[in-house]
Amino acid sequence: MKQLHQNIESLIFTAEQPISEAEIAHTLEIHFGLSIPKPEIQQAILDLIEKYQSDDFSFELVAIAEGYQFLTKGAFHAIIGTFLKQKTRRRLSRAAMETLSIIAYKQPVTKTEMEKIRGVSCDYSLQKLLEKDLGSNTGRSAGPGRPMLYGTSEKFMDYFGLKSLKELPQPKDFKAPDSSIGEQAPIEELASREEE
Repeated sequence: MKQLHQNIESLIFTAEQPISEAEIAHTLEIHFGLSIPKPEIQQAILDLIEKYQSDDFSFELVAIAEGYQFLTKGAFHAIIGTFLKQKTRRRLSRAAMETLSIIAYKQPVTKTEMEKIRGVSCDYSLQKLLEKDLGSNTGRSAGPGRPMLYGTSEKFMDYFGLKSLKELPQPKDFKAPDSSIGEQAPIEELASREEE
């Protein structure tokens, strides 16, 4: 197909969220009235990924959130960070991050379950996460009162640069800090003090 690369490039550039191969193929089929073979679309995407790896470009084509999106290269994150600070984009609070972590790992999860884990109310944090479109309502539980269920959104994956939820760190990946202030007393010393 003539200009397949340019057509795919324009779709990825225009899409607000990562666009999947299936969405690209469907759009091309509707627009041109013919089905483009999947290997041709995949090869065109690979060619575009290679093209934008050149140092001539400040952005690259990345596979993310089960789709493709143009993102700024790491070398330019500092200047973008300066720009975003000027726009006073607020970071998520600790409470919001805790709530979002519970949603990400336990989804679908009810507000009551989140509050049981955190030990405090999640109303405000949950509201902020929904406003920022990092969390979403995924339906209702079959339990008593049929409470709302919450999960992560596509924007969550984009925000944290994940291709899928399988890329979330696993509990075994978390470990205690390698160093701490002060030294722990030897076991014998602790035992002798307890006997006194």
